[in-house]
Amino acid sequence: MQIEAGALLKNILYPSDLRKLKESDLEEICKELRQFIIDIVSVNGGHFAASLGVVELTVALHYALNTPYDQIVFDVGHQAYGHKILTGRREQFHTNRILGGISGFPKRSESEYDAFGVGHSSTSISAALGMAVASAYKGEIDRQHVAIIGDGALTGGMAFEALNHAGIEKSNLLVILNDNCMSIDPNVGALKEYLTSITTSKSYNKFRDELISILAKISKNGPDAYGWAKKLEQSIKGTLLKNANLFESLNFRYFGPVDGHDVNKLVKTLEDLKHISGPKLLHVVTVKGKGYALAEKDQTKWHAPGLFDKITGEIKKSVYEKPQPPKYQDVFGHTLVELAEANDKIMGITPAMPSGSSMNIMMKAMPDRAFDVGIAEQHAVTFSAGLATQGLVPFCNIYSSFMQRAYDQVIHDVALQKLNVVFCLDRAGLVGADGPTHHGAYDVAFMRCIPNLTIGAPMNEEELRNMMYTAQLENAGPFVIRYPRGNGVMLDWKRPFNALPIGKGRKLVDGEEVAIITLGHMGNEATKAILDLNAEGIYPAHYDIRFVKPLDEELLHEVFKKFNKVITVEDGVLPGGFGSAVLEFMSIHNYVAHVTRLGIPDEIVEHGEQKELWRICNYDAQAIFEECKKLAKTHPTQSQVG
Repeated sequence: MQIEAGALLKNILYPSDLRKLKESDLEEICKELRQFIIDIVSVNGGHFAASLGVVELTVALHYALNTPYDQIVFDVGHQAYGHKILTGRREQFHTNRILGGISGFPKRSESEYDAFGVGHSSTSISAALGMAVASAYKGEIDRQHVAIIGDGALTGGMAFEALNHAGIEKSNLLVILNDNCMSIDPNVGALKEYLTSITTSKSYNKFRDELISILAKISKNGPDAYGWAKKLEQSIKGTLLKNANLFESLNFRYFGPVDGHDVNKLVKTLEDLKHISGPKLLHVVTVKGKGYALAEKDQTKWHAPGLFDKITGEIKKSVYEKPQPPKYQDVFGHTLVELAEANDKIMGITPAMPSGSSMNIMMKAMPDRAFDVGIAEQHAVTFSAGLATQGLVPFCNIYSSFMQRAYDQVIHDVALQKLNVVFCLDRAGLVGADGPTHHGAYDVAFMRCIPNLTIGAPMNEEELRNMMYTAQLENAGPFVIRYPRGNGVMLDWKRPFNALPIGKGRKLVDGEEVAIITLGHMGNEATKAILDLNAEGIYPAHYDIRFVKPLDEELLHEVFKKFNKVITVEDGVLPGGFGSAVLEFMSIHNYVAHVTRLGIPDEIVEHGEQKELWRICNYDAQAIFEECKKLAKTHPTQSQVG
């Protein structure tokens, strides 16, 4: 749905148009930009509070800098909606996160203004430093490179690695620390406390504004003047700060904190900083959700609220004819507390996703046994390993796509030492509108090759509960449980726990001619397909493999001794996935059959609704129905293996 932009905003297609405005117009353009974001997101959905919080900063950056020649890298990208609207995509913004529309994150293939593709945290400083070093090498000494990173993303170890490197380079790099005390949930850790101490330091804030302007003016007069200015800067800071500033210790010139909602002050500050070479850090204090009172008050809830009434703030719920089953992540959260009440060895760990993963349920019920470690997946895994060495059973809950960032730790710190860490991989499979940066497509393929791991995928919530129960039993070892985003199947998932035999699947439906073997939630799509097939007189068998490692070889022997037409279905990539494991089994045991593998193809899958993407990737109920119907009418030769 197209929404009319404000009087100034409707005339801005690109930042070059923005730069034609008078500085006195900037406050008004910020109001119009903020309102446009509210108007669109309220009816289309998407990330909300983060972009509202950086409206003034976004306008100031594009006004003061010569983008796209000057390069801006947003960390994570939740806050880039204003940037997209100002860089040629205002008229397309209503398609944000919709199938075939623009991405919800900066994306290099979408616009020259998107200097770097993002979606995961803590990458901006590394990327911007690489760009700055490249520009220096090419002699582009006037080119500006800006990394915008939130205080939440700064908790990621990669950000510190980049700061450490950038401090010894002479490249023209500006890091803007967007300090709002939030990621999705409130920030945690010593860094948060440190930044708070800076923002409340009266002695430091007393001279911050004058220092930026003085240094910029002196630096324009040449290298000798700059050297004197640098000494002056260090002398002044040394007299005011008892302890060295963290960023100064890393050879960054630190400026701030400044009000991130004073657009004119931001423009002046950025203009001054352009004339100071080398690595710089500007500390900007903002309010997540700024300009929408409800979002300011409950920033976690309004991070990505879905559709809502922009006047009343009422979040609109989808209307279903039947009650919906609980979400997998909520079942995880409640089950973890239930298990922990019975087993005092259980601990909970999440890297900055307590609400998204429902770890917040345990954090509230048992605050001494559940930990949010910040956006630090590597640390989360090895911290869990340390807990496990002392006889505890950590449930380390990480989104599947974020687990990619801790792969070495899974191998080196957990699997190699055979430690009983339970990895609960939320958002496995295609997640929907967040798109390729968040699809949990690869976990089966990259986990399956690691020795000592048990890898399971529940078909429904009751199976999830039972797998979690099984994973915390004595000598269970390293254990991976993957489950998708969203709702499962309405079952009595509060039955007493039942230990599952590790590496054993189950036959759900006996049948003839064609066998369907499914992994995880996609078994429910097969169930739907079988009902339709039965109506047409086709009766395939259905096996739920349950565990992709170890494979149930007894079950697979049963399948291939009876069937020479087999369909495997998974919500993961086909190369190296569950279907590949079945083909490997066939090869080892010299079975010959026609095997059709349904799953995510060997290509990047863009954003869209989950079920839309299942259909496009050809592994939903309809695809299973069509493939099974086709196979039931064929008589393959002994050489047909697909």
